[in-house]
Amino acid sequence: MTITNSDFKIDVTSEIGTLRTLLIHSPDSGLGKVVPSKAQDWLFEDIIHLDTVRRNEYDYYVKLLLYFLDPDKIKGRLHQIDDESTRRSFFKPDNAGFHSSDKVIEIQTLLADILQQPDIRKKLVASVCAVESCNYRLQQQLTDTAPVELAKIFISGSLTTEEMIFAPIPNLIFSRDLGIAVNNHMLLNKPAKKARFRETLLMRYIFFNHPLFEAYRDNILEIPETAQHFLRPGEDAEGRTTLEGGDVMMVSPDHLVIGCSERTSVSGANEAIRLLFEHDVVKKVTIVKIPNKRDYMHIDTVFTQVKRDTWVLLRSLAVAEAPIEEREPISWFADKKQKERAEIVQFEKDKKPRLFGCIEDLLSDISENDLKSGVKTKFIYSGNNTFPFDAREQWTDSCNLLALKEGVVVGYDRNDKTVEAFKEGGFNVIRVAELLQKFENNELDPHSLTDTLILMPSAELSRARGGFHCMSMPVLRDGVI
Repeated sequence: MTITNSDFKIDVTSEIGTLRTLLIHSPDSGLGKVVPSKAQDWLFEDIIHLDTVRRNEYDYYVKLLLYFLDPDKIKGRLHQIDDESTRRSFFKPDNAGFHSSDKVIEIQTLLADILQQPDIRKKLVASVCAVESCNYRLQQQLTDTAPVELAKIFISGSLTTEEMIFAPIPNLIFSRDLGIAVNNHMLLNKPAKKARFRETLLMRYIFFNHPLFEAYRDNILEIPETAQHFLRPGEDAEGRTTLEGGDVMMVSPDHLVIGCSERTSVSGANEAIRLLFEHDVVKKVTIVKIPNKRDYMHIDTVFTQVKRDTWVLLRSLAVAEAPIEEREPISWFADKKQKERAEIVQFEKDKKPRLFGCIEDLLSDISENDLKSGVKTKFIYSGNNTFPFDAREQWTDSCNLLALKEGVVVGYDRNDKTVEAFKEGGFNVIRVAELLQKFENNELDPHSLTDTLILMPSAELSRARGGFHCMSMPVLRDGVI
């Protein structure tokens, strides 16, 4: 049955407004077929144990989202959902027991919905087969496959349990990278790596063909490639037009932040700004150029917002340089070669660009001027700003948090020093299993929760190098102003 919602809206004006609707993708069987020799080609640092990442980690995320966004789907059913005899049917998009939420929306379900249309199915099969170099007979076989099964094949790469016909797309769990809601527009992104091309193709078909997004078709913005890019020499990533959602943050109704990183090029940011200004979507875009390193990958691995006046971030990359005279001699010489700093330029249509000295200055300006916080901006530092824990915990996404509402954020349980920093900053800290049980027993209510860091199990998920900010594509949040 096609997901429908007469009240469906696209409207995101901040990173912290109460989350109402988002798109996610739960770990599929393709994630369990990543092999060591291909892990880095498929953008993973390690291979992941699929059953553990599902049952013991990601399933908690789905349950938490449902309690906050669509409680009627889960309230009073927790024991039944967790019962071993159900074999996780509640979490499986191809199962009759699937939750089918129209607030916590599973991408695989949207894909199956559009594949019910014969013309869309033929076009998408042909497109996927062209990208994956399939033979003609296989293309015919896929065209004749039932929509629900075909959606699974497109995502997992597996024709049967034993037979794979093309590579999996394990990064689909990081749904944010493929599209960003900017006010009432959708900015469709251009991932940098070949491993994500099929994901991009599938999402384009979903946004342009699913009835859920029909009212917003004219508000879908696609980033074009640089003019005559195919004539340019070499394969230099700097020259390519790439943009991923982990580098895009909607921080206020008029202000978008775009990172230039390992995954997002200056050309990609330039094309995005041109489109956004041309369509009058925002008034201001700030580019934050961070070092082109795997350590950082996207700006949301360096900082995310917690409250109107509070951010979590990696301090070593976020502050201005100390004056030379305050350093030891060896530091002065090391700094001649060091490029571990951000460059920040803010653009407004028909105005002179504005420079910021460091990330903290930018975030303070957003909180105090864009969001009118009325107080001095506070920062919670990765690893409690203690070496080597700051770098270790940034690597395992201590700065990559998803705000369910202002002050209530979701992060990994393994980042102990960052948890200490949250506690010192006045936040409550609770593990997700305990919180869910309190919701179920009416001991706590999601709507009354304030200033809380919710800790998610992360032994396997963290190996994929992405946190819950990455694993979300918000399409509707309440306004904060």
